This record gives sequence, structure tokens and C-alpha cells, in this order.
Amino acid sequence: MGQDQTKQQIEKGLHLYQSNQTEKALQVWMRVLEKSADPAGRFRVLGCLITAHAEMGRYKDMLKGTTVSPQLNGQVSLSMGNAFLGLSIFQKALECFEKALRYAHNNDDKMLECRVCCSLGNFYAQIKDYEKALFFPCKAAELVNDYGAGWSLKYRAMSQYHMAVAYRKLGRLADAMDCCEESMKIALQHGDRPLQALCLLCFADIHRSRRDVQTAFPRYDSAMSIMTEIGNRLGQIQVLLGVAKCWMIQKELDKALESIEKAQELAEGLGNKLGLLKLHCLCERIYRTKGQQRELRDHVVKFHECVEEMELYCGMCGESIGEKNNQLQALPCSHFFHLKCLQTNGTRGCPNCRRLSVKPGYV
Repeated sequence: MGQDQTKQQIEKGLHLYQSNQTEKALQVWMRVLEKSADPAGRFRVLGCLITAHAEMGRYKDMLKGTTVSPQLNGQVSLSMGNAFLGLSIFQKALECFEKALRYAHNNDDKMLECRVCCSLGNFYAQIKDYEKALFFPCKAAELVNDYGAGWSLKYRAMSQYHMAVAYRKLGRLADAMDCCEESMKIALQHGDRPLQALCLLCFADIHRSRRDVQTAFPRYDSAMSIMTEIGNRLGQIQVLLGVAKCWMIQKELDKALESIEKAQELAEGLGNKLGLLKLHCLCERIYRTKGQQRELRDHVVKFHECVEEMELYCGMCGESIGEKNNQLQALPCSHFFHLKCLQTNGTRGCPNCRRLSVKPGYV
């Protein structure tokens, strides 16, 4: 397959993808990858495959796809980081994001730096360092303002969405709503269905944070509809957990458990360990309220098993990471600890792997 034919097939796949015929688009792109001898075309189609797999929550497929690349540059490092994050492999995710950030700095690639900052915001939101979860998308928004005159508006929308998530978690709900509305406006203008779904989920979470569950429920329903349409299983897990929390606010604990059961099935199929940890945490609260001790103990054990498996604990104080908002600090090995533990105890090496000194830069 020559250069011209490769280009035609890539465009054919993009047309199918934009028409929501995702599986057919993937088949076209995979044929290009198998038959094309054009390095630039192969690299472009790899980016298409990674993007499509990411939007569908197929993180294992993303990792398989990255091995095809002839070089591990910043774009591939970023995609691998997002894949590892989707699989809740946090140390490897952070390593990949840092490689991508170094590549962006070394090559003065502000667009890549913007994307990495959004992913780092998502990373720290998941492990509940909300200060960094806000810092990184704010940095991305600064890059858009300073360098993004010729960029797609999607970069502004991305930064605004991740800022909205962080603001909500920090309890700054008015700021969260403003950022989410800005992101949704751009997503609607561009017909960006994946981002629309994420914004609807964020809107629902904001209303839930205000304890306005009657407004939250239809937003969750709309988000779930699009998540199902585009095949985003990770998003579906987040929606179901949000719905479960709404039912808990209304003290409808059996309905909450129904949502959690659906989320568990998806999380196990996807390999999303953080989703499993969150649902075990919710089940623990529900069964404590219901006074069902056997079920309570079962989920406490499973919660701690997830913490151990993901290494989501501080190697200094032994407490779990990701249960509540805490400032964290990464070492050069990409293991991360409570900042207060590093400041209080000091370390000449990582307690987990004995590598040296605190990581430089703003990661």
C-alpha cells in the first residue's frame, strides 16, 4: 500500500469514525497498519487507533497498539500514560507522562505540553491531590492563551473540563459550573460527543455535590446514553458510581447497590482497579449503615486488597492514598508519597525501591 492509498484509507476511516461507525473505522485503520509501507502514514493511523481506543476505554488495546510505533516519542508516551491510568497502574502512568513532558520541553512542543498537563490533572484528580489536579489544567489553559491562537478549540475545551473536575472536588462549585459550561459550548460547536458525555457527567456531579439529585439524575442519564453510544466503558463506570451516590443521598440503599453491581461488572471487564476500589468503599458505607457485618467485612478486605495491588499507600506512614484530599510528591522513580511525610521524615532514597532524591520540576 503506497502513500496515496494509505492517505485515502486513513481518511475513509476518519469518515466512518465521525459517522459513529467506530468498529468499521478500526478495521480500516488496522488494515492500513498491516499493509502500508509509508512510515508517516503508519504513525498517523497509530494515533487514530490510540484515540479511538481511549475514547472507548480499551486501554489494553491502546498498549498493544503503541508497540507498533517505530519510536517512543512524546505522543506515544502520553498515550501509554493514559492507557496505564485507565488500568489504574499509577506509577507507570506517571513515568509515561513525565517522559512525554520532557519530550515536550526538549522540543518546545507547547501543544503536547498542554495535552500532558490535562492528563496529569486527571491523574492527580484520581489519586486525590486536588491542588495538583487544578494546577495542571490551569497550566494547560495558560498554554492555550499564550500559544494556542492557531490551535483547535478542543485544547481550550479540554483544559476547561479538567479545571471543572478539580474545582468541583475542591468544593468550588460555581467555578466548576462556569468551566464546564465553557467546555460544553465548544464540544457542542464541534460535535465532540466524547467531550459532551464527560461534561454531562461533570454537570451531574456538580448537582449531586449540591445535593440536587433530581437535577443530577437526568444529566447522568444523558451522559450514560452517549457513553454507551461511543463505547466508553470507563465513563459508564463513573456514571453508575455517581448514580449510586445519588441513591445513597436519598437513602435508597438497595437501588445504590444495583448501580454498584453494574459498575463492578464493567470495572472487572475493563481491568479498572480504581473503579473497583471506589465501589468497595461505597459498599462499605452502605453495609455499615444496613448493619450487615459479613458483607461489610468482605468489602473492607477487598478495598485493602485493591490498595495493595495498586500500591496506593504511602511507603512512609503506611496510610492509603486516594481516600481523601492530600498533597503528594513523586520521587524520581515515580513512586509518590504524602508531601508531609517527605517533609517530616526526609529521605535519601525511595522507601519502595531505594532510588534517590526528590523529583525536580513541577510534576
